[in-house]
Amino acid sequence: MGIFWLILCCLSLATASPESQEHESSNNGTAQLKVYHVRGKGSSLVQNSTWSLSDVLLHDEEHVKALTKRLKKKHVKSPSGSRPKLGHLVKPSSASIPLNPGRSIGSGNYYVKLGLGSPPKFNSMIIDTGSSLSWVQCQPCVVSCYPQVDPLFDPKASTSYKKLSCDSPECSSLKSATLNDPKCTNAGSCLYTASYGDSSVSIGYLSQDSLTLSPSQSLPSFTYGCGQYNEGLFGRASGIVGLARDKLSMITQVSTKYGASFTYCLPTATSGSSGGGFLSIGTVSPSSYKFTPMLKNSQNPSLYFLRLATINVGGQPLRLSPSDYSVPTFIDSGTVITRLPMSMYSVLRDAFVKIMSTKYAKAPAFSILDACFKGNLKTITAVPEISMIFQGGAGLPLGAHNSLIEAENGVTCLAFSNSSGIAIIGNHQQQTFSIAYDVSNSRIGFAPGGCH
Repeated sequence: MGIFWLILCCLSLATASPESQEHESSNNGTAQLKVYHVRGKGSSLVQNSTWSLSDVLLHDEEHVKALTKRLKKKHVKSPSGSRPKLGHLVKPSSASIPLNPGRSIGSGNYYVKLGLGSPPKFNSMIIDTGSSLSWVQCQPCVVSCYPQVDPLFDPKASTSYKKLSCDSPECSSLKSATLNDPKCTNAGSCLYTASYGDSSVSIGYLSQDSLTLSPSQSLPSFTYGCGQYNEGLFGRASGIVGLARDKLSMITQVSTKYGASFTYCLPTATSGSSGGGFLSIGTVSPSSYKFTPMLKNSQNPSLYFLRLATINVGGQPLRLSPSDYSVPTFIDSGTVITRLPMSMYSVLRDAFVKIMSTKYAKAPAFSILDACFKGNLKTITAVPEISMIFQGGAGLPLGAHNSLIEAENGVTCLAFSNSSGIAIIGNHQQQTFSIAYDVSNSRIGFAPGGCH
């Protein structure tokens, strides 16, 4: 029996006979559920609290491969007819939530603390603009949960929790949100599968509960996944917050009150909770940003695509043709290191190394980073600016903290790598910029010095 069908069997039994979960079998011979609290296999990021760049880069590489594979899949539209019901926020205006670097929880990504349930229990959840469905690890962890920094969410302790049925419009929208078909338990509960192509996965009950953004702002009927089998490269976060453009994403669910817009500033990875990072949901102030059109890709319309027009190194444009810049390009908070197709990356790397090598000694490659120098960010100060300019003139002028990353003691590398046919603007290059996703007006804005 395949692992998924074993999980489905366990979840079906759990739904059908919750009162019998203390026993493996009953007197009449009917199989009952044994509840497991098992550590997921995952990576060292899952199994301990140590932050390791080599682990982060390995995870990042698998994440990029998964995104590349997704772009080759045919997009599945949500079914017509009944639509998921969108919740309404109890309080008006916008909400701003502190956003923290994930090193403290063993991740190369960023997390917020969101409340689930009534009364709310707060969970450390990674923000991901490349995912739509949000999910959190839930008791009783019927199959497996990995270690996390917060107590596991207990749906039984929430007076507003409910499982969604297989005939709900939200269940019908799962294929579009996750690219995986929903399944049904014997009792008719809807099961989701959020798979990330790198062996990371969350499977559980599609659910609704109250979402608390701030002490005065909550969403009574937030749709998310209550994970009963969770394994993979999530650090010690409680789950994922999906910020992509699908119907089931958090942004779409709160858009009835705030509108379909959000802004964030990712602080430097080493700043901890004092970096001034934030996730703000609500109206974007146009005067603060330079905008580029937000594009759609028919293969995966939920991702945030844009058009890269020019890359400058040290004030000089790279010798690239217009066709080199025509590759699918999107911005993703869940990718750490920016990826460029080899035809672009090799030109960028060579131009950068040519300038840097006149002042700093070269060092051996580190993992996927192949342009490294002896020294750290404090001693390597004369760094040529890399400027990524998008259609319409908006851009990211990258300082040393955006273009370089300390690989190990005494070794610092260019924080770019190559990919297969796509370009991804990663979160290392986004650090300290305020980035606005104005979905309503199909544009993405950039402003320097955004964290406060």
